[in-house]
Amino acid sequence: MAKALLALALGIQAMTPSAKFDSGRAWEHLRQLVAIGPRPSGSSAIEQTRKYIREQLAANGLTAVDQAWDDQTPLDKVHMVNLVATIPGARKERIVIAGHYDTKLYRQFRFVGASDGGSSAAFLLELAREWGGTDNTYGSRHYVDAAKRDGSLATLKALILVDMIGDRDLDIRRDTNSTPWLTNVIWETARRQNLDDYFITDSTRIEDDHLPFLAAGIPSVDIIDLDYEAWHTAKDSLDAVSARSLQVVGDVVLGALPTIEAHLSKTLVLTGRRVGARRSYKILRANARMRAPRKKLIHPPATMPATLTEAH
Repeated sequence: MAKALLALALGIQAMTPSAKFDSGRAWEHLRQLVAIGPRPSGSSAIEQTRKYIREQLAANGLTAVDQAWDDQTPLDKVHMVNLVATIPGARKERIVIAGHYDTKLYRQFRFVGASDGGSSAAFLLELAREWGGTDNTYGSRHYVDAAKRDGSLATLKALILVDMIGDRDLDIRRDTNSTPWLTNVIWETARRQNLDDYFITDSTRIEDDHLPFLAAGIPSVDIIDLDYEAWHTAKDSLDAVSARSLQVVGDVVLGALPTIEAHLSKTLVLTGRRVGARRSYKILRANARMRAPRKKLIHPPATMPATLTEAH
């Protein structure tokens, strides 16, 4: 199946203190996306999903630009599309917040991916409303490759990947593949907000869409809950997810951004680059992965952290 990546690129000091995540609005996006049904890449349903995303972006004064290509996957050659919407700022540098909006292809049962695909798309559409107007990693790999070609990779300073964040029983583990300082900022923000029951201290290793960014030298963190009973089953429906979980992740991400921006501003000053008041914003929707089972959670002995790998 293909997996569609979704990313917000935020400018340093571009976020206002009044920015608030509205899980009620995010939940309505999630409900609309799940109502479309299974949304595997290459299907008519993914086209309908992109239409919905474009309409929501347009309602907030944002125009989605297609970044389309054909890629050979284990199943077949697939037409893929990244949707990129930019919120202009005074600077080119940006922080990317990413997720995906498609669902894994299953022929044995109806898979609507409420958490796995729907939750990250709904989350990012709500962030777009807040800021608007003011292998297996095809999409993320293509985005990084395109950024290298057009010279914009140097302006990409950090990636926050959100994936499967809707679980009613939310518990998000620290990913040991992620950049330590960025992970620490997210988890410390959760602790300050008394949300460390959701962002737990256990560690795991995850292979996900952040790997191409890490390979390109971009600090990256993966926020994902794979301890999810409904994962890759027909039970991944609205009954298995919660608006509260979306709110928790929204509050933590928004709360962490000022600290992330401060860290990056300090880094830019130390490297001799002056930071202006704002940077550009982008929202990316990548029509990305075609693969077999997406991720495998390997349970280790109690004395060792769990390891997540993706089987393709």
